[in-house]
This record gives sequence, C-alpha cells and structure tokens, in this order.
Amino acid sequence: MPAPVIAVVGPTATGKSDLGLDVVELLGGPDAAEVVNADAMQLYRGMDVGTAKLPPDQRRGVAHHQLDVLDVTEESSVAAFQREARADIAAIHGRGRRAVLVGGSGLYVRAVLDELEFPGTDPEVRRRLEERAEQEGSGALHAELAARDPLAAERILATNTRRVVRALEVIELTGRPFSASLPEHRYHLPAVQVAIDVPREELDHRIGARAAAMLAGGLLAETHELLGQGLAEGRTASRAVGYAQAVAVLEGRMSAEDAHQAITTATRQLARRQEKWFRRDPRVRWLELSAALPARVVELATT
Repeated sequence: MPAPVIAVVGPTATGKSDLGLDVVELLGGPDAAEVVNADAMQLYRGMDVGTAKLPPDQRRGVAHHQLDVLDVTEESSVAAFQREARADIAAIHGRGRRAVLVGGSGLYVRAVLDELEFPGTDPEVRRRLEERAEQEGSGALHAELAARDPLAAERILATNTRRVVRALEVIELTGRPFSASLPEHRYHLPAVQVAIDVPREELDHRIGARAAAMLAGGLLAETHELLGQGLAEGRTASRAVGYAQAVAVLEGRMSAEDAHQAITTATRQLARRQEKWFRRDPRVRWLELSAALPARVVELATT
C-alpha cells in the first residue's frame, strides 16, 4: 500500500505552500515527493498574483499538479477535480514518490482524501433554479435552503449563488438534504493532515500585508489581462477574492485604497470560514509555526 498522502491544509496566508515544499525537501527533494494543489482558485491559468500562486522559479524544482488547468471562463467542478487529483496521486505513487496535497479549499481536500460521492446534475433543474436566482435574488433561494436544509444553509454564504443553486438541485434530485452528501470523516486514501496554527492577530496582519503586496505586485494589471480573456464571464473565477475588487477598481467603482481594505476584509472572512471547516475535522493536526515544523510533519507522516 502507498504511503499516506501528506495534506497541508488550513486557512489562507498561514504558509501552506512553503511548508509543503519544506516537507518535500526533508523527504528527499523532487525525486522523492511531488505536490498536488488543492486551492480551487489556483486551478485557473493566469490567476497568479491574486491567488498567491508560487511562481515556477520558487517551486524548488518540485513537480506541482492541478495548477493552471482551467481557463477563467470555465466553471470549476469538485467532481472533476476529485477525478483528476486522484489520478495525479496514483501516478505519483506509481513513480515511488510521496504525494503532498496543499490547499485550503475544504471540499476539494475532502473530495480527494475521503469517501465522497457527488450526486448527479440535471440541466433543466439547474436552469430553473438559476433563473429563479436571477429573478428573486440569491437571498430568497438561500432562505428556501435554510428551511429545507439548515445545516447546508449555515455552511453556504447567501451571496454564493452557485453553491446555493447546487444545494437546492441536489435536494430536488435526491430527496435528501444537501448536507447529507458530506459523509462522516472516512478516508478513501490514507492520509496525514496538518494545519499551521497561526494566532488570529498575526494571521490578520499577514492578510493585510499580503493584500497590499498583491496590489503593489501587479494585481490590477493581471486582472485587466484576464478580463480580456473572459474573466467577467467566468462564473467561478470572476468571484474570487481579490479579482472582484480589482475589477471594481478598473471600472472606477472603487479606489485602490478601498480595494485594499475590501480585499483584506474578504480574505479575513474567508480565513475564518476555512478555519471553522478544518477545525470540525478531528483528523487535522494543528501545529504551531516554528523552525521545527517541517520535521514534525515528516515525523507524523513517517511513523
């Protein structure tokens, strides 16, 4: 049986990418391990600055998978990601190497690691729900979801129209709550999951600094280029934190200073949701940030 997948998970801006690479180096470097991305927005080509995607020259020669696999006009699919990421991990194991899964998109992590099946879809039901969302607003559909599946409504933001529609679609097609499609924590692939436990105040500071660095490092220019590639039509990519605010600046609806604050606030909210998601999983080991952290992760993954 292959060695367990090492999953570096948790909130944004905690240093997952660097930790993943540190772990690879301790395991023996590029010939010993490879990284599989589990950040939903890093799947998109060209979305680099705003997703804090490691540039190729900072990947230390380590192979990375599930980066830059979608155009911004394409809608991401957790089911498709599950299929492709599991295939990547199987290929890595076939080369006799360890797989290091890195990312903070909770459902994507669970899709890879856990016994998780996705209900089918019905284009007609989906179309009808999307039309209702346009006519009645996402809030009305979210209220309906709260009545039919309170747990799902608690986990899905009212502004996330795509997920609200999907939840109602699953309920209609299966007759069961959408939340029932998330089973108990049971691994499909053996894994060791770790998260970096960064104090809230420090994490908030990191997020603010990163938002400033993104704006100073070309986020507006990157967004302008992506708009030329159809970003505005991309139902998933266009809503990504950072890019939605950058579009507002480019369209004259927001100043750069206000965009910094808006990105910081939205990213902090995202980090809170990610932490809550991973804290619910008793299998995740929360480890304090220290120089010894990479060695501690390797110890957990090899004993």
